[in-house]
Amino acid sequence: MADFFNEFWHWYIAVITVLAILGCGILLWSQSSYRVKLGADGTPEKTTGHVWDEDLTELNTPMPRWWIVLFWLTIVFGFAYLALYPGLGSYAGKLGWNSSGEYQAELKQAKADFGPLFAKYANQDLKLVAADPQAHAIGERLFLTYCAQCHGSDARGSKGFPNLADRDWLHGGEPSTIKQTIMQGRVGVMPPMGAALGSDKDIESVAHYVRDLSGLPADPIKVAFGKSKFGACVACHGAKGEGNHAMGAPKLADKVWLYGGSLDTVMETIRKGRTNTMPAFGDFLGEEKVHVLAAYVWSLSNGAASKPIVTADAK
Repeated sequence: MADFFNEFWHWYIAVITVLAILGCGILLWSQSSYRVKLGADGTPEKTTGHVWDEDLTELNTPMPRWWIVLFWLTIVFGFAYLALYPGLGSYAGKLGWNSSGEYQAELKQAKADFGPLFAKYANQDLKLVAADPQAHAIGERLFLTYCAQCHGSDARGSKGFPNLADRDWLHGGEPSTIKQTIMQGRVGVMPPMGAALGSDKDIESVAHYVRDLSGLPADPIKVAFGKSKFGACVACHGAKGEGNHAMGAPKLADKVWLYGGSLDTVMETIRKGRTNTMPAFGDFLGEEKVHVLAAYVWSLSNGAASKPIVTADAK
């Protein structure tokens, strides 16, 4: 990509743009007049002699004057625009306008308009914010704008994207933990264990054992073999598949599956591993917005919006 930022491309774009407008002007000038074709009797012909579909005849008349004037004005406007605004390579224009500056100005205005509203909740406990109807409505809009693309508008997720409306959490479901996740993002890595476990039969046995931990149908003989091989997974998932919030390792002893709990899917996960990324929104949204958003996400699995929470400090 660095090849597209040298001086050549500035001149290339500028020259092509100017030539394109000049070309339109030359074409317009060439079509502004017409040659009079004389007939055999010396009188001007009204047609060019071109006929299509037996009866469609091309008349030998100039383009309407208003149409020509309109196009000349368009060309003049094009040059005036390029002089005032960006369009000729890296030339910024006389007015110094740019889309980035416009965006920053809109952000500044939005902060001035809505900043006090978010500041109102910034120092409140997240559970109290979750119980506030106005904050809940704001959080919902933030969620639909920035989170629904992955987690769904109902927050129930999809394959590879966690369900936020239950109480199963990879890193923990405390309000402060949820806020930290949104602020800093998360990277979840399940390393491929195919080589560590050995053969496909061993992988299949471990998959049966994992399914058995969550109460899914499994071959008891393969479960017994898989249990001895599961030692390679204990460091992250725990001896009984209870998971580890500190590492983001999911609990295997329930029926909650991020990618699905079928035998083939579990085997694929063990063999190839999984990598998930939750992007960080702290720099983009700012802590005050994240505070309200985190409260809303917490409320999805705790029903806090339906019944206000009163703490000892608030009594």
